[in-house]
Amino acid sequence: MLSVHTCPLAALGGKETGGMNVYIRELSRVLSERGCEIDIFTRSQNPGVPAVVPFCEGVRIVHLKAGPESPYEKKLVWFHLPEFLENLEQFRRREGIRYRLIHSHYWLSGWVGAQLGRRWKVPLLHMFHTLGYFKNRAAKVVGEKEPGVRLQVERQLLADADHITASSQREKVDMIWACGARPNRITVVPCGVDIRMFRPLDPVAAKKRLGLTDKKMILFVGRIDPVKGIDTLLKAMVIMNRKMGSGLDAEILIVGGDKDSADYSGDGEISRLKRLTGELGINDTVTFLGAQRQDLLPFYYSAAEACVLPSRYESFGMVALEAMACGTPVIASKVGGLTSLIQDERSGFVVPEGNERALAERIRLLLDNPALRKTLGWHARERSIQYGWNIIADRILALYLALSGDRMEGMQLLLPFCRNAGTKAAAPATTCGAC
Repeated sequence: MLSVHTCPLAALGGKETGGMNVYIRELSRVLSERGCEIDIFTRSQNPGVPAVVPFCEGVRIVHLKAGPESPYEKKLVWFHLPEFLENLEQFRRREGIRYRLIHSHYWLSGWVGAQLGRRWKVPLLHMFHTLGYFKNRAAKVVGEKEPGVRLQVERQLLADADHITASSQREKVDMIWACGARPNRITVVPCGVDIRMFRPLDPVAAKKRLGLTDKKMILFVGRIDPVKGIDTLLKAMVIMNRKMGSGLDAEILIVGGDKDSADYSGDGEISRLKRLTGELGINDTVTFLGAQRQDLLPFYYSAAEACVLPSRYESFGMVALEAMACGTPVIASKVGGLTSLIQDERSGFVVPEGNERALAERIRLLLDNPALRKTLGWHARERSIQYGWNIIADRILALYLALSGDRMEGMQLLLPFCRNAGTKAAAPATTCGAC
């Protein structure tokens, strides 16, 4: 598995860490329970971290040198991919491993995966997570646009990868109509959620656990990036203030961003949003919390009246799924995979992208109607159960087997990936059906 530019074990909420990190980490964990042996390759960002880090049984994180062993701008990783590729090949030779399949994530990893697939003559399964073409369409200024080399590599992957997973039907359709992808080489497999970790908690207890006030809370969770549309949420808050005056007893909590980065004090998106907050006169109702531990997120979701995703582009929206699993209604832009995940007026609300007035109206509706919030939250939790990681991992494993030529009759289907195959010992509960 390839995750070149970001390590799955990195703290969430930073500039380059988010849903993709969760996806790779959780998918690998559940595939391990089904007997898969996985090496996840990522670039080294700290020479003090061991080159090989065990993650769980059968899964290792392998850090390879690719340029400076420190954080640097993601777009510069492209220039160090040949070094990453050769270091990976040297690791494989030293270990004496023959990999059966390559699963790459994001365009940088896809380029490496395509080279390795040709060398090793093994299939490449690729997931884009986001596509540069659609990010550029959503960009408001030139500086937010993705480089041309990314668009070129993504077009090549759409043409040459053995198979591609799309996180929603909408994303698959977009790939076909806008990018010329072949429908028979794309399978829709949505992202998953840990429904044991992300579950409804008592809102009062959750606020107490986090040290929050009794005010009603509107929550944003995610990377601090222009494409996330946080400015739309801030402007919606101003509209609600004007309508309600001093009667609005609500605040916005923004979870995400690295407080130790230059982005908090320099010219990054966080600084821009803080300036906008001051200009709009809502400093007293907006709190930037920075990144938070994943085990605390269920408390934030449960404490909130709503989780808002005002994105300009979103291929799927794992934050929405986590909030739904906690029984929290989601109000999201009508973009990308969010439209297929959220059932409008049943498990949440979908509003036009960039329309702060429509967003304010829906937030106001939830703040004024606790019974409605409870009903939407119940339906949201029910819908999220369909996306449990066990279900998603089984669909990915079926793709692995099909691509690697292991689609056999009956119980033999899972044997090539199962540690317990051929033994007569009692199988543990976490192994695959063939055991």
